[in-house]
Parts: sequence; structure tokens; C-alpha cells
Amino acid sequence: MLLIASDHGGLELKQILVEYLKQQGVEVKDLGVHAEDSVDYPDYAALVAEPISKQESDQGILVCGTGIGMSIAANKFPGVRAALAHDEFTAQMAREHNNANILVLGGRVLDPELACRMVSVWYDGAYEGGRHQNRLNKIIQLERHCDADA
Repeated sequence: MLLIASDHGGLELKQILVEYLKQQGVEVKDLGVHAEDSVDYPDYAALVAEPISKQESDQGILVCGTGIGMSIAANKFPGVRAALAHDEFTAQMAREHNNANILVLGGRVLDPELACRMVSVWYDGAYEGGRHQNRLNKIIQLERHCDADA
């Protein structure tokens, strides 16, 4: 099941993506927001990032106005690789090279049609492994080093 959440700045695009994903046969759990009232994006980033960090879910999508805040907040969780993508190529590379388990999008900067194509490329893509795994292993080591210093 794919988890999805947004803040108020990403609400409209999130709603479009939820419908798009459902039409593609993807099981989606919408964790909010459901209204345009101003909220704090870290709260919604955590709703997606925490279960992924705990390996209770495999994939998620986060949407805020630019995607910047959500990506910063989500990447605070161990094991989360939240990638902010701006086009189909960056969404593809997030999956193939970085094995991103969360795709982050900017609701105020992306055309909805482009965002849907980006989601498809990322969701349907596959991690290439190989030389990229060594790099991901280094990221895991950085996480461990930072945890040890805390």
C-alpha cells in the first residue's frame, strides 16, 4: 500500500494524485490533509516517513507547496530516502539510482499532468542496484554514524 500525505499547499495536487493512482489500480492510503486550513508540514511528513522508517510500509508520496520542507522533514527518519523530484527524469533517477522510498513533489510548482507522469515513472520503476548499492550503503553508514554521535 502506498502512503500519501500533504500539507495545505499540496492538497489540490495530492487529491489529483490519489485519484490518478486509484485509477491505475494502486492501493493508496491518504493520510491527510483533507482541508485547506494551514498546517505544519513536518506533522504530515512524519505520518508517511515513520511507517516507512519502521518498515511497516514500503512507499510513500509527500506533497507540499515546493516539496522542500517535506523532503527535509521526511529525511530525518532512519531508512527514509525521500527524493524531491521536479520532472520525469529526476523521478526516474530517484527510483533507479537512489531507491527512493518516498517521492516528494511541489504542489505549487508542478503541473498536475506532469506530476502524474512523474508518479508513474517513479512507482513503476525499479532500483538498478549494482554500483548504486555501494552508494546507498554509504548513506546507511552515515545514518549510523549520526545516530552514534547523538
